[in-house]
Amino acid sequence: MLLSVDRSDTADVHSVSFDVIAAVAEQEGVDPMDIEPPEYDALYDVINPEALDSLFAQREDGSKRADGRVEFPFCGYQIVVDSDGEVSAVKQDDLR
Repeated sequence: MLLSVDRSDTADVHSVSFDVIAAVAEQEGVDPMDIEPPEYDALYDVINPEALDSLFAQREDGSKRADGRVEFPFCGYQIVVDSDGEVSAVKQDDLR
C-alpha cells in the first residue's frame, strides 16, 4: 500500500486515502496492505493522497467543509468519495 502515511500509524489515523485502499482491497478480497505495485497501481500515481485527505478533513477551526464528492479511476474501479466520508469502489466494467 503505497501512501504517504507511515504504516505504523494506519491503525491510529483515519484517512480517506486509506479508505480508498481498503475499498479496493475489499472488492479484490485481499488485505489493504497487499494493494501495492506491481500487482496494483499506486494511489499517488492517480491522485495526491495528502490532498485527498485534506479535501475531506475538518477545517482548522473544527467546522465541516462544504458538501461535495470526488470521483476518479483507480485499479480498475471507479472510486467515489462523498463529503460524509463514504468511499465506494465500483468495477469500471460494471459502469458500462
